[in-house]
Amino acid sequence: MRIRSIIFTLLIALPLTAQAREQIRVVGSTTVFPFIAAAAEQFGREGNFRTPIVEATGTGGGFKTFCGGVGKEFPDISDASRPIKPAEVQLCEQNNIGKVAELKIGYDGIVLANARHAPAFQLTRKEIFLALARDVPVDGKLVRNPYHNWHEIAPKLPDQPILIFGSPSTSGTRDAFVELVMQVGCKQFPEFSKSFSNDEDMKHECGYMREDGAFVEEGENGNLIIQKLLHNENALGIFGYNFLEQNESNVQASMIEGIAPNYATITSGQYTLARSLYIYVKLAHLPMIPGLREFVREVLSDAATGDDGYLIMRGLLPLSASDHQAMQKAAEHL
Repeated sequence: MRIRSIIFTLLIALPLTAQAREQIRVVGSTTVFPFIAAAAEQFGREGNFRTPIVEATGTGGGFKTFCGGVGKEFPDISDASRPIKPAEVQLCEQNNIGKVAELKIGYDGIVLANARHAPAFQLTRKEIFLALARDVPVDGKLVRNPYHNWHEIAPKLPDQPILIFGSPSTSGTRDAFVELVMQVGCKQFPEFSKSFSNDEDMKHECGYMREDGAFVEEGENGNLIIQKLLHNENALGIFGYNFLEQNESNVQASMIEGIAPNYATITSGQYTLARSLYIYVKLAHLPMIPGLREFVREVLSDAATGDDGYLIMRGLLPLSASDHQAMQKAAEHL
């Protein structure tokens, strides 16, 4: 496995104090939050360092704060449900962050689910795109989405209104969903490639969600979306697999391309909406913040993210043994 390290150029030497802050500060993904928060609690109980402060800001919001600069007022770690974007790398460079290590901690899947008492869905990414996209092809032209009922998209789908709750654009879940579903579904329509000569422009266009009420942004927290599903049997919701596991008595996942999300299908990559989860560590803060290096090693320890680790028991899906060992080795060399 190739271990990726994000290297930024340090343009200005910044003075660092030996202990600028006594607690580690982590920001980022609401999907990764419960795992890192649990690791922080365990780390604090060991008694050698203070319990880290963990905030759920969303992946995009986390990177924005993380890449704001170096020093005690800026976070030490940003956790993420997607890889860092080039624009975020550029922001870190502009603010003289220096070196940042990217460490994969496990897997998750994105699910499209509804209330368990309602009929289950079986969907393709093409059908999901037609239900959610702002613009879709009709008679060879791109027009504002005319579909208001699932049955209009395909006769096999239920005769019920399209209503899908999801996360905002600052969410890593939303970013991953756009990449894994919307862009894939979009490519199946030649009208998009004909309308956009630049592939990046086409990808951008494919990611626009409809704004007529069929798609509703319901915040970063998957539990909020699940509450909406329990009160509307016609609604579907987009959130991480770990939220599904925690609420499996109340909600059910749709099959995507004939595959249901579970431990085996996500970790094997068979389920097409599988994704990796990460932590990003600001190396300039290692000499500044007591316990930072030790906390990173705790997150990647066998006790936490090994096959029988306490984070696995909480719903994180583990890396392969070889990948986990590679991440542990990378953490040891920070």
